[in-house]
Amino acid sequence: MTLALHHIVVDCEDAGRLAAFWSEVLGRAVREGADAASAFIPEGGPGEAGWLFFRVPEKKVAKNRMHVDFVAGDREAEVLRLVGLGATLVDDHDEWNTRWSVLQDPDGNEFCVVQGR
Repeated sequence: MTLALHHIVVDCEDAGRLAAFWSEVLGRAVREGADAASAFIPEGGPGEAGWLFFRVPEKKVAKNRMHVDFVAGDREAEVLRLVGLGATLVDDHDEWNTRWSVLQDPDGNEFCVVQGR
């Protein structure tokens, strides 16, 4: 048996607000009915997981134990686009023959954008 990624689930303060941000990032629409408690961005195509957002009472207080990495042909341009959408650039790295940027979404969740080859 083989596993396949089905959904990426994000705990947050305002599910509708965070889903709207990730909707712009991913270029996929939020399903109708999103509110502050829960929101859903459906699967895009083959191999593209859906994204679920759920409001939780506690605030984020530490670094993510797991995060999402994206790859971009023009990392610098993509980082500028994401910052324009509301992300925060945390740091840029150039190690192990790889360049990547660490960002945070509007709720402080870390994610990375890696330079494609």
